[in-house]
Amino acid sequence: MAKIAKRVAKANEAFAGKMNITVEDAVKLIKGAASAKFDETVEIAMNLGVDPRHADQMVRGVVALPNGTGKTVRVAVFARGAKADEAKAAGADIVGAEDLMETIQSGKIEFDRCIATPDLMPLVGRLGKILGPRNLMPNPKVGTVTMDVKSAVEGAKGGEVQFKVEKAGVIHAGVGKVSFTDDKLAQNIRAFVDAVSKAKPTGAKGTYLKKVSLSSTMGPGVSVDISSATQA
Repeated sequence: MAKIAKRVAKANEAFAGKMNITVEDAVKLIKGAASAKFDETVEIAMNLGVDPRHADQMVRGVVALPNGTGKTVRVAVFARGAKADEAKAAGADIVGAEDLMETIQSGKIEFDRCIATPDLMPLVGRLGKILGPRNLMPNPKVGTVTMDVKSAVEGAKGGEVQFKVEKAGVIHAGVGKVSFTDDKLAQNIRAFVDAVSKAKPTGAKGTYLKKVSLSSTMGPGVSVDISSATQA
């Protein structure tokens, strides 16, 4: 425990007084402080000027990060017949219909993304109370209810990240690993911020992007200058 406390204290010292710095400086700081025995995820938190309790202020979408996430994504697909075969060929980990529904109802959820063909949504709808709270419910707005299951599976496997604003007006997501190069992380961060910016809802009033912060899985966070995060 003493070693962990010492490591945390050292990281906090390195971050002390650092606020609203550039994306590049934030990436260097985070990577320098990451000392866990595993490849930590670089995480982004964005505070938005929205109240998601109002339908016209909900923010959600999907973005294909240019350098992927560094995470192995397990994909489940609800499909039958030729579409089931298409999903398997594209690399889906689990494919099924009623059998998959029963597996999920039993509490066995061994996937990170769920895709469904439109004709099976009445079946998937029965799982709303299970998949909804886990942010796994297929949704046409983020391309997970589709007949093009091949593209959906390949996108999920290739580094697509879904985002959805939480009750407090905050979006969280992983945008890479500390093992990524500085440039690759910076590109991913800006691609994510750009996607959230473009998803600005019609009901948003005043300042939309209020704060952007970065951290690693086990490290402290640092705020990033918004103009730096929105550079092309």
